[in-house]
Amino acid sequence: MKKPFYITTPIYYPNNVPHIGSVYTTVCCDVIARFKRLEGYDVKFLTGTDEHGQKVEEAAKAAQKNPQDFVDAISENFKKILPAYDITNDDFIRTTEERHNKGAQAFWNTLVESGDIYQDNYAGWYSVRDESFFTESELVDGKAPQAPRHMGGRAKLFLSIIKMGKATASIL
Repeated sequence: MKKPFYITTPIYYPNNVPHIGSVYTTVCCDVIARFKRLEGYDVKFLTGTDEHGQKVEEAAKAAQKNPQDFVDAISENFKKILPAYDITNDDFIRTTEERHNKGAQAFWNTLVESGDIYQDNYAGWYSVRDESFFTESELVDGKAPQAPRHMGGRAKLFLSIIKMGKATASIL
């Protein structure tokens, strides 16, 4: 039996058409997948699109389209680049697909049931572009570097990495 090897590209945001970075990371993963196949591994190579989030919502609104219609059209562009570059992925997943929703919900429920997801309050500077909160020391002229929005204190869900052990925490 062949040893398994799993590789995935980032799941791309279909807030715009694919760009050179999308192609680059996909080709890099393809090179690794091909090499691992040559080494005798049973490779599973996944790519796809993350069709949720503020970036996608804002892009759909700017295009004056329903978010689902918007991502349906843009996601097709990501699929079309795969054969154009002879990419050997085994699967393409969209986060709006039922199979993804079922898997994500099962994973989420497992985390909630085990107490690894908890609610707490958080306030700070947030950048939609970077999808990141910034600490006071990271601010530039008192604001987050890119498209800052101050998020007032409100309830957020958090993942408890402490419970998962030092090895997981060091990876994150």
